[in-house]
Amino acid sequence: MCQVGEDYGDPAPEGLPPPRPGLRSRELKCVKCKEGVPVVVIRAGDAFCRDCFRAFYVHKFRAVLGKNRLIFPGEKVLLAWSGGPSSSSMVWQVLEGLSRDSAKRLRFVPGVIYVDEGAACGQSPEDRAKTVAEMKLILQTLGFPWHFVALEEVFGLSPSVLRCSAQEPVGAVGTYKVAVDSFLQQQHTLGTERAGGSPSPAQGEEWLSPPGTQESQDPAGPPPAAQTEALSRLFGSVKTLTAKEEFLHTLRTHLILHVARTHGYSKVMTGDSCTRLAIKLMTSLALGRGAFLAWDTGFSDERHGDVVVVRPMRDHTLKEVAFYNRLFAVPSVFTPAIDTKAPEKASVHRLMEGFLLRLQAQFPSTVSTVYRTSEKLVKAPRDGCAAGPRCLLCMCTLDVDAADSATAFGAQTSGFSQTQPPTPRAGAGAPTEAGGAQDRCRGAGPCGREDSRAQVIEQLCYGCRANMKDVPSLDLLPPYILAEAQLRSQRASQEIQEYLVENGAEEMQTAESRAWGHQESGARIA
Repeated sequence: MCQVGEDYGDPAPEGLPPPRPGLRSRELKCVKCKEGVPVVVIRAGDAFCRDCFRAFYVHKFRAVLGKNRLIFPGEKVLLAWSGGPSSSSMVWQVLEGLSRDSAKRLRFVPGVIYVDEGAACGQSPEDRAKTVAEMKLILQTLGFPWHFVALEEVFGLSPSVLRCSAQEPVGAVGTYKVAVDSFLQQQHTLGTERAGGSPSPAQGEEWLSPPGTQESQDPAGPPPAAQTEALSRLFGSVKTLTAKEEFLHTLRTHLILHVARTHGYSKVMTGDSCTRLAIKLMTSLALGRGAFLAWDTGFSDERHGDVVVVRPMRDHTLKEVAFYNRLFAVPSVFTPAIDTKAPEKASVHRLMEGFLLRLQAQFPSTVSTVYRTSEKLVKAPRDGCAAGPRCLLCMCTLDVDAADSATAFGAQTSGFSQTQPPTPRAGAGAPTEAGGAQDRCRGAGPCGREDSRAQVIEQLCYGCRANMKDVPSLDLLPPYILAEAQLRSQRASQEIQEYLVENGAEEMQTAESRAWGHQESGARIA
């Protein structure tokens, strides 16, 4: 190792070698236009001037929407905004794409939703109110309709939010080209009518321009104290930070899905960047969600049926997002997350994030390699599971085979059954009344609690079952989850009972026909 004062031989020559001709001139020029002074270096050798970087960034956003062609003209799209850099940049891209000065205007109708997660993250009511006030100031400059919801509202959701609607998404009946041609024809008709003597402003473009805040949903006030306390108890009871992050993501998704269905949004945009999706892919593999990587990290997620989740920022790295927000003054609001100031090894999410970012610093193609791998994943349903049961939490098709589900489920619930106290014998002075035994089996004792837990766990996928191990009591879950689990169990038991009754009737008919045949043969012999 080098030390101060050590002699390393002859000193270096005074005169430095002259630079190669043209090298410095190339370094000071933009790689795109070859004229502007570069202000951003994205990768080694990729230096952009301000204008070229903006065009490059905007083209990425527009290209991913145009390539997939999932958002049709006139559709209502809900923008999930957390206040962070990626989601803020996404909202600004939509705002610029809807402006009349844009070369290729976006043709959908946007709305913004913000979910206040302060209760789950341990924020005080004063800090939460301050964050909401900052969010309102930014949203009022946008002009989009916005919806503020608190995470505590999940305790008032209906069980129907966990049911996959069979209704086709808006715009999926016809092709994208037919929808665009119809829209352009409508615009041409409106333009002809205006040219006929109507000097009013562009009526055909009013519904495409950023709408006002007259439809904005202001929270009626702080959520009820009982719901806030229930949410705090729920997240306080979860043992690990990994399970907390997964459960927070699940509840947030359910709440956004509920708001989208209530207000008629057929698409939901999230601000997941390329770097974040690469981290999510590796984290999902570690958590046992490998069967759902195509839905968790792909451009579109159709698991909910009538509402499709899209990720238009998936081609942008966090470095590009940070540069763009800095150069073009995109406002954002810092909100502490549930893993803020947590050590690197506190959760699987933090561990994977640190691992990939350190690897990216040494090998700049790490994130892009992982991300390109996720693009090759195909959303192919398992054999016979296309219309099968779905997970109670993540709403994906259950990835537990019917042949070995009993073994896997028994291995996971054996720990709970071993803790169940043995039933005392009648001769030992224990109560032997039939009513007390029935009450214990119906849920008044530990037997009923274990049955209710098994009722919920058997309706979860492998990854959600693993996370549910860190939730000691299911009584703290939101009521809509427990109600839907009970409804599914009752429906399954009813179907089994009907099947058994039908088989029993068929067997009785078969036995009667056989007996009647024996009687006839005996009579003929006599």
